[in-house]
Amino acid sequence: MILRILRWAGLTFLAALTLLVASSCTMLGLNYASLETANKASPMPPLDFARLQTPDGRAEAMQMLEDTLYGPWPVGLPVSTGVWRMINPDYLDGKGTLEELDITIGQGPGARLFHLVAAFPKAAAHNPVVISQTFSSNCATFPGEAVTSQDGDPCTAGDNGPMVTFLVTHMFGEYISEAPVDRFFDAGLVYASFHAGDFIPDSEALAPKALAGLGAEVNPTSALMAWAYAYSAVIDAFEHDPRVDIHQTSVMGHSRHGKAALLATIWDPRIEAVVAHQSGFAGSALSRSQTGETLARMAKSYPHWLAPDAGKYAANPYLLPFDQHLLLALIAPRRLFLGNGRRDVWSDPNSSFRAAKAASAMWEVDGTPGLEQDSMRTFDSADGIVWWLRPGGHSIVDEDIEAFIAFLKARPTPSAASPPAELPTVAAPG
Repeated sequence: MILRILRWAGLTFLAALTLLVASSCTMLGLNYASLETANKASPMPPLDFARLQTPDGRAEAMQMLEDTLYGPWPVGLPVSTGVWRMINPDYLDGKGTLEELDITIGQGPGARLFHLVAAFPKAAAHNPVVISQTFSSNCATFPGEAVTSQDGDPCTAGDNGPMVTFLVTHMFGEYISEAPVDRFFDAGLVYASFHAGDFIPDSEALAPKALAGLGAEVNPTSALMAWAYAYSAVIDAFEHDPRVDIHQTSVMGHSRHGKAALLATIWDPRIEAVVAHQSGFAGSALSRSQTGETLARMAKSYPHWLAPDAGKYAANPYLLPFDQHLLLALIAPRRLFLGNGRRDVWSDPNSSFRAAKAASAMWEVDGTPGLEQDSMRTFDSADGIVWWLRPGGHSIVDEDIEAFIAFLKARPTPSAASPPAELPTVAAPG
């Protein structure tokens, strides 16, 4: 009897602790985001679309992002890869193969290694690829598969344990950890992912040292920019793989990894489309908005996400020379998906929609549709900017996966999706 009481007390404590952690980044999803935008302030300052169309104007805008919130894109930071290891030649009952690749970023004793896991449909040849960053280890993303765990040994089980897995998935959705690879296969996609924390730890104490030790002339100074660079390192690994059509490369991220996916798309012109789901502040939500998490609170809770000097802008976002509609505009004319939840007020869907609307003309000047919908209630997977809102909170659920895949399948032809030639090119990693 005493053991049973202690067991339930422990589980109750664990549930309460998990709930507390969840509330710190989701506001518990007890409120609803406003669907009214006409009575809200327009993003400021207005964008000079003609200037942004020029190489100099684009370069100036990217420099502003580096100088304020995100720190430098680490041009020339070395990237090296191993050779693909076969994990399962008959993955998903023979639908494809599951393989793993070691990727190292940096040089010297501070270089960081992480494991990329990729699922290739059977007889894959020039398939589109979607690259995702995950919150959980590869053990949780590919349960039951002998991919490499965080300690370097083959996984034997999901790393969270059944109780934590139950709590996390019920709070953040069934796909916050496990990847629905079969559904990506059905869409003809190669699916690849890695645990971003294996590269740069998501830790205020550990991240700065890991960033500073990468050993390049220019190291990233924020975890967001480092995670963004990791997307590019993965694209390097696929560049000459005949199973992948490198011209149809998409990146995908949820929450903090959605922020990183947006940054990667700006700096790496090889990315054709991006899914940034519930990216919030420092992502698609307006920095000057006072609804939701706010940039100041995010910077206080997760200072390692941003550049060391970003605090002054977080404390007073009106000092910023831009707002997030500029970040979105720099992705044009490539395709952009912004996912949102009605109860995810923490990520501020209302200001995300207004930012997308304010950036939309950047697509239109290139002759492609931007955000065609007039309200937050509609959705068209074929627009240049696809803005998606579903019920519920900060999570990845079945409806989201359906919307992601609809967007990815609606991609234009590779030639039409290629970035315009006048965009300044960014040196590829390595």
